[in-house]
Amino acid sequence: MKIGIISGWKIDDLKKSLKRGFTCVEWDYNVGNDPADLDKDKEMLKAFMDENGMTLSAIGRWGSDKYDKEGNIIEDELKNQKALIDLCAYFNCPVFMTGVNNVGKNFDEACDYAAKYLCLLVDYGKEKGVKVCCYNCDWNNIVREPKAWRKIFHEVPELGIKYDPSHCINSGSGDYLGEIDEFGDRFYHFHVKGTLNLKGCHIDDPPAGLDMINWRAVMGMLYARNYQAVLSVEPHSGIWRGPLGEWGIQYTKKFIEEMIAPE
Repeated sequence: MKIGIISGWKIDDLKKSLKRGFTCVEWDYNVGNDPADLDKDKEMLKAFMDENGMTLSAIGRWGSDKYDKEGNIIEDELKNQKALIDLCAYFNCPVFMTGVNNVGKNFDEACDYAAKYLCLLVDYGKEKGVKVCCYNCDWNNIVREPKAWRKIFHEVPELGIKYDPSHCINSGSGDYLGEIDEFGDRFYHFHVKGTLNLKGCHIDDPPAGLDMINWRAVMGMLYARNYQAVLSVEPHSGIWRGPLGEWGIQYTKKFIEEMIAPE
């Protein structure tokens, strides 16, 4: 396993990640961003990353509609998804992360729609040497929990998961260790983000290691399921900002790195 961090995709963002001690970054190129803009900068970005020994662990796109209300594929967004997979290939980035919005008359039909769409992306990714996975966040995404995974993986066996235990706690079953146990062999990417709830209320998403997730057990489960990819730190707190936030990132980095076995 290797630690990384979510970063912006400008040179200054990459410099900031290096200053924080990270050479492995993730880009979340979410809804509203045009992949053509990133494509224009790709040569400059790759040159900087190569010069500084940086790698790109994953590119993701959260929040976009893949289908319209009538159940038709939105072709412009499909082109965006494929363009980002192309960029993954260009940067030697192994993973593309996405989700599929909820369409259809019921859950089973919605899963069928999702499987159909994801087959297109997985097949395209195979041509480019890029693996495709779905994030377990509920942002415009039905492919986020075990009941969907069990159904869709049957139809799309090469699909993976980008897993984040905080989503399981805040909008799922709460049994993140059980989900890692059952599905950990399908994890292509992993987010390290803390969360803190009390009496059924969400308090904050503090740095991992200062939250309620049992990270030592999480790491033990990841080893048990032979996870060997990136652990990507996600600063997500409204409280941990500025100098406090920077200290928190370093705290999490040290906390997680101490549980990563040497290669």
